[in-house]
Amino acid sequence: MVARLVMALLANGNVLIEGLPGLAKTRAVKSLARALESDFSRVQFTPDLLPSDVTGGEIYRDEGGHGSFEFRKGPIFGNLILADEINRAPAKVQSALLEAMEERQVTVGGTRHKLPDLFMVLATQNPIEQEGTYPLPEAQMDRFLMHIKVGYPSALEEVEVMRLVRGETAHAAKAPEIPLAQSYVFAARTKIAAIKSSEIIENYIVALIRATRTPKDFGEKLPRWIALGASPRGSLALDQCSRVSAWLDGRDYVIPEDVQAVVPECLRHRLSLSYDATADGVTADIVIEELLRQVAVAV
Repeated sequence: MVARLVMALLANGNVLIEGLPGLAKTRAVKSLARALESDFSRVQFTPDLLPSDVTGGEIYRDEGGHGSFEFRKGPIFGNLILADEINRAPAKVQSALLEAMEERQVTVGGTRHKLPDLFMVLATQNPIEQEGTYPLPEAQMDRFLMHIKVGYPSALEEVEVMRLVRGETAHAAKAPEIPLAQSYVFAARTKIAAIKSSEIIENYIVALIRATRTPKDFGEKLPRWIALGASPRGSLALDQCSRVSAWLDGRDYVIPEDVQAVVPECLRHRLSLSYDATADGVTADIVIEELLRQVAVAV
């Protein structure tokens, strides 16, 4: 999860984190915000939340008999935005995030307000509770660069968690570390943009996406499992994240392993599974495993 959060930050994308309660989803986002020189905002999504609670709105001011409207910014005007339990808010509030996530701006009262250069939405959701929730529509899911799933830790990891929390309690008065300046993130993005992606890699990315749209050409399982394939945003996500993966490994070129490493997070929320897949208990991750087996790298 930590590696994928850093990857999404460097790729200038938004992230959806899904996992059961208590698995440190919110804590991970807060830790990222503390480590980075940033304005952090947290919005707890609830059924009674209004769009203006997220974007802000215009208020009327009367000064000496001369009234005017003034725009008061909402929590969306931060650098790292934690949308906690995003599926608990109704569609109107969820749609308020669409323009911000895609256009990096907010329109209120016919006026456009630009968001900061460093802007990232990190949304969390609980996959098991359905009462009082509003599932995200496919159009909004597609606007997340990555969909990260968080599972239970292993026994050794859980022991480390206990030791970590115990150590933080014992050293509560310890001086905080100096956060990383935003300029380092922008400099890294410039270097990542220069990472070379050969024609072979580009064709491999397109082949993976096209296989989700024409699954009948790739074995017997994919046609039964996939109802609707990924959009071109899937190709762009694989291209961005594979170049970040290469840069983090210290290379100035992308290899097929970079693409394969990020396929689950980039495509699991962009595939619509068929009724047969749902009935057989086939998940998006199982479909992606079969996809990687069926699509070869053309040399």
